[in-house]
Amino acid sequence: MNVVWTTEALRMLDEIEQFIAQDNPQRASDFIDRLLEKGDAIASFPEMGRVVPEIAQSGIREILVGTYRIVYKETPDHMVILTVFEGHRSLRYEELDP
Repeated sequence: MNVVWTTEALRMLDEIEQFIAQDNPQRASDFIDRLLEKGDAIASFPEMGRVVPEIAQSGIREILVGTYRIVYKETPDHMVILTVFEGHRSLRYEELDP
């Protein structure tokens, strides 16, 4: 099963990288690589993440990477990364495009 990153998720990765790069461009690049690797690992272990507490739907899960949350869902054909965001804020269902 392959992983598909939504436009929103890719946009958020770009924002995260730009934010971190203000202080340390190399660290920003390394962290984005780490997020991408963790996201791609979901294909092998789809249930490794927990159900997103704010959403409480079994089909929408998340994994934590540092202080960031990668939110995803499984479809019959692939895993879809819906968004990536800083974990100290709550996620609203309206922010997803499941």
